[in-house]
Amino acid sequence: MQEHLVGEVVTSADAKRFFSTDCSIFTATPSIIVYPRGEADVRKVTRFAWQLAERGRSIPITARGAGTDLGGGAIGTGIILVFPAHMNRVVEFDSKTGNAIVEPGIMYGKLQQTLETHGRFLPPFPASYEYSTVGGAIANNASGEKSVKYGDTSTYVQGLRVVLANGEVIETKRLAKRELSKKLGLATFEGEIYRSLDALLEENKEVVENTVLAVTKNNAGYNLADIKRSDGSFDLTPLLVGSQGTLAVVTEATITTKPFNPETTLMIAAFDDAGRAQQTIKELRAMKADSPSAIELVDQNLLQAVKAINPNQLKDVIEEPYPLLTLIIEFDLSNERQQKKATKQAIKILRTYATGHKIETEPLKQTDLWKIRQASGSVLSAAHGRAKAIPVVDDGIVPIEKFRAYMEGVYALFKRNNLDITIWGHAGDANLHLQPHLDLSEIGDRQKVFKVMDDYYKFVISLGGSISAEYNDGRLRAPYLPLLYGNDAYSVFQKVKKIFDPYNTMNPGVKIDVTLEDIRPLLRQEYDLGHLHQHLPRS
Repeated sequence: MQEHLVGEVVTSADAKRFFSTDCSIFTATPSIIVYPRGEADVRKVTRFAWQLAERGRSIPITARGAGTDLGGGAIGTGIILVFPAHMNRVVEFDSKTGNAIVEPGIMYGKLQQTLETHGRFLPPFPASYEYSTVGGAIANNASGEKSVKYGDTSTYVQGLRVVLANGEVIETKRLAKRELSKKLGLATFEGEIYRSLDALLEENKEVVENTVLAVTKNNAGYNLADIKRSDGSFDLTPLLVGSQGTLAVVTEATITTKPFNPETTLMIAAFDDAGRAQQTIKELRAMKADSPSAIELVDQNLLQAVKAINPNQLKDVIEEPYPLLTLIIEFDLSNERQQKKATKQAIKILRTYATGHKIETEPLKQTDLWKIRQASGSVLSAAHGRAKAIPVVDDGIVPIEKFRAYMEGVYALFKRNNLDITIWGHAGDANLHLQPHLDLSEIGDRQKVFKVMDDYYKFVISLGGSISAEYNDGRLRAPYLPLLYGNDAYSVFQKVKKIFDPYNTMNPGVKIDVTLEDIRPLLRQEYDLGHLHQHLPRS
């Protein structure tokens, strides 16, 4: 392989060990690590795997950014394509439109800094943006604190350049009917994909419509509903964004950005009742064009846990007794008059439902208030003896009107399983994060992982929610997709995977055809985030 590639091929034991884990609870040791220097290297690797598969010898390919995936989507037993080393450039930037073409290995934080110098930003940045890649964000369809207003990554990806399983390169964008007809007539693998996928969607219109859940964001399964629209236009981009490298490998992305306004208004509000918080969220979201750019949440337990870990971390920022729930609300409207009007409306809402609130416009003091939300990083980094915060029941989302039931239900679930609970997350989307402290070296705790997962994901589904709001399925949540969508929709997902990846070489064991029995043997004996301590893990 090295003879044919410009980039490096590594098989050393220490490199394999490093790439055998991501930020999930799983481990899988790769056979080969490749650092591609360009698209040609990616093509040669995928073609190599395709030709081997044709002869009955399968070697999987996993595309990897910075390895921050929480569901096990960035590990594999075959070839790991590592993008940050070389394919990390801004290829093109148009300062007039704010559009950019980027390679997948560029660090999200680096791109954000570049954009901000031009008065722009990419809004759906995840909490891990300082140490994760744009390619990873596209693979997972990442979102974060600003997504309540600005949407997820798919909103900003206008088109992709990808390498298919057989090594062909294609470009994706929204195609008009006439352009689609040309694609359907191609005598290539690309043409075969368009023909097969178009037929599959036509045959399963009702099934595809039923995959749209009543939540504000959803990364479970494949996004089929936005491929073919009522006007006959067709775009593979929404399908590939969030597909975790199971259908193709992204080598370039064309993205759009938004104007960046650093002059924001920040509010914190205290609540003694989840129902009142729910009503506040609904009314804040109903502000439409003037709605907040962030509505974040921490619970009382998280604040108490942070105080126990580091008593001075939130000193003089938030005082005891801590409220049951604290919302952090931000407005970033570009028009000062609009911002004042929106803030006034928010104050009116908070006076009705909150037990108290505070407003801050001065940047340094706003930084202090954001510490309340960012304190979740301390909980992720802390150890209780050998027990650590484990990402196994993280990232559920429910309809906004089920927020209170969701909160009360997870408290009860953790109590039944004799586990402490801390909650934080994106309240504006009813998307919560919670990680139990477990010791994976203990047999009892390893068994409890799957017991808690089973209880939690079934509960989220019972509320009409999705098991994956922003972290995607990976290996962790993939076994619950049939329960979430039903067998008919899951069968369509399987057929989509087969259309793009007939030999199952593209990140197998992720998203599709994964059972709990498949992932049990992959569970780590010990969990740590040691490689992130220079950044402080964020969620």
